[in-house]
Amino acid sequence: MPYHIFRGLIIAMLTLVVSHAVAFADPREDANTAYDRGDYATLLKLLKPLATQGDPFAQSFLGVMYENGRGVPRDYDEAVKWYRLAAAQGDAHAQYNLGVMYENGKGVPKDYDEAIKWYRLAVAQGDADAQYNLGAMYANGQGVPTDGKEAFKWFRLAAEQGNANAQYSLGVMYQRGWGAPKDYADAIKMYRLAAEQGNADAQYNIGWMYEHGQGVPKDDNEAFKWFRLAAEQGNVTAQYNVGVMYAIGRGVPNDNVLSYMWLSVAKINLADVPSKMTAAEVTQAQKMAKRCEESNYKQCGEP
Repeated sequence: MPYHIFRGLIIAMLTLVVSHAVAFADPREDANTAYDRGDYATLLKLLKPLATQGDPFAQSFLGVMYENGRGVPRDYDEAVKWYRLAAAQGDAHAQYNLGVMYENGKGVPKDYDEAIKWYRLAVAQGDADAQYNLGAMYANGQGVPTDGKEAFKWFRLAAEQGNANAQYSLGVMYQRGWGAPKDYADAIKMYRLAAEQGNADAQYNIGWMYEHGQGVPKDDNEAFKWFRLAAEQGNVTAQYNVGVMYAIGRGVPNDNVLSYMWLSVAKINLADVPSKMTAAEVTQAQKMAKRCEESNYKQCGEP
């Protein structure tokens, strides 16, 4: 894959940033219980006094609530306020989240330099998500010069802590030979670690490597298996591949109804599939596609 396409993959992948939820210590068990059951009104009552008194864990968690609109109206300015108070006290979760806000321009002007500053403070405390995002900044040249080796360093640190996105990123780097020597075996290893945590892009790439015999023996059955796993998580390219494989009977028995269903879900039509089907089969496939989408890809099999 050309380098500029690889960077595009990384950029798309790295835009998925999720705020930390903060685990409270024993004195805050009631807050933990309220959070676990989704009782945000009670959680707010418990957190607000603690946050006002200067508790950094409560401040950080309150920032998450405002950022995501849980128990309060979504308010990025308010989220930044609480993250900043907690971050100033050294809370790594808040430092990471404040970096995310600056990276994405939520509640503050977009500022990659500020994002990197807060990520570095969080990585100094070993925060895996901050390590991953710092690697992303180096991979994409955001606020720092593009540097594959530096990106690889931070992705590896995050991957060692189990960060699935970092594991996937390392897989891409090993597969493409950017920031690290090309090594298909290591690429598969990293993809598998990420795929086991449900990373759909890693599942798709494993399928691609089995389809093309890259780092593994060529195996259409295995390719279909991994494409199907990714498809069931909404990966559009995987959905298309599953549809094509059903159409031509590769890695799975031919099934025009299931082929039409998956191609419909992927919003791509294969011209010669409907011509092989009866009107009743097309109607069935369309109903199955609707059910598949409405179930968030959980019911995409036989009617």
